[in-house]
Amino acid sequence: MKITFYGHASLGIEVDGVHILVDPFITGNEKASHIDINTLKADYILLTHAHQDHILDVEAIAKRTDAVIVSNFEIVTYFQNKGFEGHPMNHGGSWDFEFGEVKYVNAIHTSSFPDGSYGGQPGGFVIKGEHKNIYIAGDTALTMDMKLIPLSTKLDLAILPIGDNFTMGIDDAILASDFVECDKVLGYHFDTFGYIEINHEDAKRKFFEKDKDLMLLGIGESLDL
Repeated sequence: MKITFYGHASLGIEVDGVHILVDPFITGNEKASHIDINTLKADYILLTHAHQDHILDVEAIAKRTDAVIVSNFEIVTYFQNKGFEGHPMNHGGSWDFEFGEVKYVNAIHTSSFPDGSYGGQPGGFVIKGEHKNIYIAGDTALTMDMKLIPLSTKLDLAILPIGDNFTMGIDDAILASDFVECDKVLGYHFDTFGYIEINHEDAKRKFFEKDKDLMLLGIGESLDL
């Protein structure tokens, strides 16, 4: 499993030759100006919620790639009404895709489309593929529901928001890694704009002091699980 960071909360995941994009917000992010969305491969697009900084590039990418959009019922219906293919899910539900199992789990946040229309309830994803299990938290506060995840899934990586203000910050992300029982963390949703800028060295130090590994990838960088 290969995971690539495209800035903000945007990820590329390659599993068994299948390409998955998560929350593609790239063209609106000045820090990701070197990423060309016309070159990105996508068989599936997973969306945690409907905010613009998570769905901006969905239509352009899905139109070119015919990717299947996976999200909550309201978001998928929104894009299906525009002619795109989708697979709707809701909290607690799982589905076996060609690349592995996906479970839609709870997140505490808000969710509305840029025009103000309802975007359903936000969520995160637990993905099991290539004998590796990852948790993509989405935009969320720290929630006790995270403690449910390790009851059924032993995680190899937790992808957690760390920018604070709109989501968890560093200290709550450390607690979240305790809740999901995963000490290997990829941070995201940070540095894109002023409200969520962080001190990288302080963040890594705080995780290290708790015997945890916080990885902060540069935009376009990848890691292999």
